Parts: sequence; C-alpha cells; structure tokens
Amino acid sequence: SHLATRSSWKEKTWTPPSTPPPQTMAHYKGSVGDGNRASKLAREREAQKLEFNRLKKAIEDENKGGLRSMDKSFTTHSTAVEDRFKKSTVGLVSAKDFKMKRQLAAQALENEQRIRERAMKKIRKKRKKERKKALASLSFDVDEEEAEVTSKNSPTKKKSKKCPFVDTSFLPDKTREDEEQKLRDKLKQEWQSKQDQMKKEVIEVTYSYWDGTGHRRMIQVPKGLTIVKFLERCRRDLCDEFHELRGVSPENLMYIKEDVIIPHTYTFYDLIISKARGKSGPLFHFDVHDDVRLVQDSRIEKDESHAGKIITRAYYERNQHIFPVNRWEVYDPNKKYEKYTIR
Repeated sequence: SHLATRSSWKEKTWTPPSTPPPQTMAHYKGSVGDGNRASKLAREREAQKLEFNRLKKAIEDENKGGLRSMDKSFTTHSTAVEDRFKKSTVGLVSAKDFKMKRQLAAQALENEQRIRERAMKKIRKKRKKERKKALASLSFDVDEEEAEVTSKNSPTKKKSKKCPFVDTSFLPDKTREDEEQKLRDKLKQEWQSKQDQMKKEVIEVTYSYWDGTGHRRMIQVPKGLTIVKFLERCRRDLCDEFHELRGVSPENLMYIKEDVIIPHTYTFYDLIISKARGKSGPLFHFDVHDDVRLVQDSRIEKDESHAGKIITRAYYERNQHIFPVNRWEVYDPNKKYEKYTIR
C-alpha cells in the first residue's frame, strides 16, 4: 500500500496556477446616434475625396488633350514625309539625288516644326485669356484698375440739354458759383489790405494824466494800436516826471474818454470804424476842440471833443464815490447814451 501511494503520487504532475486574463480599461463608445453620425461623416469625406480625385484627373486629361491631338495630327504628317523619302530612295540612287531628296525631307520637317510651334503659341494664348476671364471675378487686376482710374480722371465733355432761349440764371450753376466765389475772395483780400493800411495810419492823440488835476500831453500812435499798448507808451513818457508810475504795469492803468472807460482790448481803429460815442461826446475824435456853433440843437450831436484821461486803478478804487469818477462806466457798444444820433 505504501508503494502504491508513492507510485500514484509520481503519476500526478504539478501544474502552475492559471494567471487571470489581462484587464482592459473601459472606453466610452458613445450612444448609437453618435456612432451613426460618425459613420455618416466618414462616408461623406470618402465621397468628397473620390469627387476631388475625379475632377483632378479630368482637368489633367483636358490639359493634355490639346497637346496629344496636336501630336497626333503632326505625327501622321511627319511619318508620311519619312515614308515618302524612303520610297523615293529605294534601289540604286545617285549620291546627288539622295542628298537633294534628303534636303527636301529636312525642309519639310522644319516647316512642320514651325507650324507646330505657332499652333502651340495660339493655344497657350487662348488658354491664358480664358484663365484671366475666370479669375476676374475673384481677383483684382492691376492693369484693369489703372485703366478704370484713367478713364475716371479723363475729362469728358457733357452735352448740354438746356434750351438756349430760356433764362437759367436763377438755377444753380457750378461754374457761375465758382466765379462768384473767386470774386468774393478777391474783394475780401482787397478790403483786408485796405483795412491793414488804415490800421498803419498814424494819428495824434491828446491825453491827460489825472491824479486829481490834469496833466495834458500829446502822442502819435497808429490806429491799430490797442489801448493797453497805448497806456504803456504813455506810462514811459510820464514816468520821468511822475515817479509813482515807474512800478505800475499798463494793466493797472485805465483810459477814460468822454466819461466812458475803454476796455484794454479795443483799438483806436475799432472806435473810429464803428463811430462810437460816449456820454459827453464822440469816441472817434482824439484831439481837443469845442463846439463853436451859434445855434444849438439837442437833436444834433455836439461837435466837441475832450482829452482822454489816464488814471491808475488804485486812484479809481479810492475815489469812485466822488465826482467825476462816480459818473464813469465801462463802454458798451450796444448802449446808446443820448437820444440824438451822429451826423
């Protein structure tokens, strides 16, 4: 029994344990609709690819068709020339005849080659024109653009369709309007030049430095000079005699003419051209004279002019409640101080 169990143990072979199957990772395959959509797109791409290859092959065949037809038409002629030369040289032929026939055959081949080249040039030119026409709707040709620009810039005479017997002066006319504008510009330049000449004219101004009493002086200035520059010139003439004016700027001086304070921005030209007047007389006369008429009329302006006063701003602020300073006011061109007008 011991031997039997031993032999039975030998008969049993050892087998290694079986390895488990490899585990694969799970992938999302999508729904049935996604799979159908993917297969449909794949079929469409395949159909597009086949259509593209078909069109490509058709274009290649079309491009090669003309050349092949030309080759066929000329090949038959060239082979016919060679066959004719071979038939004419069968048998005994002298060297002179052989050379002459050979020369004739070579000339025929040259003529054939020349005709072939001309035909090829015509075909290329025709295809080039067709290609330009096809691309005209997609690209911009520089030559065509230049031609269009030149045609636009070239002056074209328009035919007049107006009746020559009808008055059309009241209608808009570009030519007439341009001429009128040129005339306006010319007259404007002439007027401006005359005004500039007037502003350069020199006038004599009588003024009085007022510090409670009057100190009358005279100065010559151009009409285009502003009041602030006029005050600066007067200050330079007066500072040698009146030392208190040495440290005073022209902005701190005031010019009073006919009981009206003239702003610094005005010029003598502005007062003359506008025929300005103040409370007690005209502002466009800068000399001093009295009205010597025997008959006085309140409706007519008095023909008299007074010297303009120059004062410091400190004097005005200190005495503005005392006569005659309390009568002064700033000049307003829109205000009429009296009922009578200028004649």
